[in-house]
Amino acid sequence: MGTLKHKDYSGTVEYNENDNCLFGKVIGMNKNVITYEGKTVEELKADFEAGIDLYLESCLERGVKPQKPYSGSLNIRIPSELHSQLALKAQMTGRSINAIIKDLLTSKQDLLNA
Repeated sequence: MGTLKHKDYSGTVEYNENDNCLFGKVIGMNKNVITYEGKTVEELKADFEAGIDLYLESCLERGVKPQKPYSGSLNIRIPSELHSQLALKAQMTGRSINAIIKDLLTSKQDLLNA
């Protein structure tokens, strides 16, 4: 499965063998659904971009703030010992646990791009 990107939004690329059609939906939106399809990659990309543009125009016309694909807030479950180590490190350095985790993830971002 591939992905498409347009104006900070990402979408899936899937293939339906029965319909001989490419299709997908925008990733990370839980209140709105944007889907798209096409017989060719070019058609799929065009429909994907048009769907996002139409969504953003509709939000603007209605005076509604468009939903961002991801809020930037993440809730994870970790072992209590690791949580304790993070809290101790945060206290010793005068930083928040969130700041430490953000720095750790940022330093390992190359793993996400592999």
